[in-house]
Amino acid sequence: MSIRRDPVPPSPGASEPRARDGRPGHEPARPLLPSPVRELREPAFERYGVRLLLKRDDLIHPDIPGNKWRKLAPVLDTADGRTVVTFGGAWSNHLRATAAAGRLLGFPTVGVVRGEELAGRPLNASLARCRADGMRLAFVSRARYRRKDDPAVRDELVAEAAGAGQAVRVVPEGGSDAAAVRACAVLGGELAALREDAPVAGVACGTGGTLAGLAAGLAPEQRAVGVAVLKGGFLGAEVAAHQRAAFGGQRGRWSVEDGFHHGGYARSSPELERFATAFEQRHGLPVERAYVAKLLHGLAALAADGRFRRGTAVAAVVTGPPFPRA
Repeated sequence: MSIRRDPVPPSPGASEPRARDGRPGHEPARPLLPSPVRELREPAFERYGVRLLLKRDDLIHPDIPGNKWRKLAPVLDTADGRTVVTFGGAWSNHLRATAAAGRLLGFPTVGVVRGEELAGRPLNASLARCRADGMRLAFVSRARYRRKDDPAVRDELVAEAAGAGQAVRVVPEGGSDAAAVRACAVLGGELAALREDAPVAGVACGTGGTLAGLAAGLAPEQRAVGVAVLKGGFLGAEVAAHQRAAFGGQRGRWSVEDGFHHGGYARSSPELERFATAFEQRHGLPVERAYVAKLLHGLAALAADGRFRRGTAVAAVVTGPPFPRA
């Protein structure tokens, strides 16, 4: 079955001169790097003698925040005017970030979206944002999407989505190719400067690429903890594969915690919602639910279980803000 493809979206305001970000009179924002670190007095950690630091990667860029900026930086360097084709679900942060990058830097983007049935429905807020930023959306059946890692299937999907003979730069789901993993090692390097203050770094895991790079960049005495946001127990193998592809073998000390997904990707639970809401109220900081809430809740549970020594500081990577922004 062929994929359902959008027509090419019109360039916004094509009749008037535009800056590279598509808005008149504005230049693209510069990334805030290294991202800041903030310590919070959080009772869910302090009662067990553990300090909480937030690595605010959500502040890196207003349109391409957090680990998405880090992962996409190599793509931006190598797109060279080619159409960037990538993959994701209906609420994919990665699709939104790729679409925003295309708008900001002037290259065409195509998103291959899981779920052919979505083609006939009104777009949700996430996909509408992608289309507004100029991304062409190509909807595929869930069965076919599951086979996208087969090179032959992937090549068929890319050719159908972008058009035959189109020069493309293919980016995997979540952006986690070898170049992106190496780029995320810079995040580990930034946290390595805190080796005496923060021996543990935590990050939420979708495809495992950020954890793979983070762990590689940490100091030898530090370790990384990944909190899986999907169920299935497969991420440990994925992280190891990412490190082999990016570095030729395993790097750093890391582990994956699979018990805090709360039902799967973008799923929640009353317990998670209570935790995230209380955290927001205490600190005045909006908490993104699909990744960041699960990370903070998981790390707090590990602290309660005695998995961190008293006096330890844990640096939690805030990979992105809620969508849409408050």
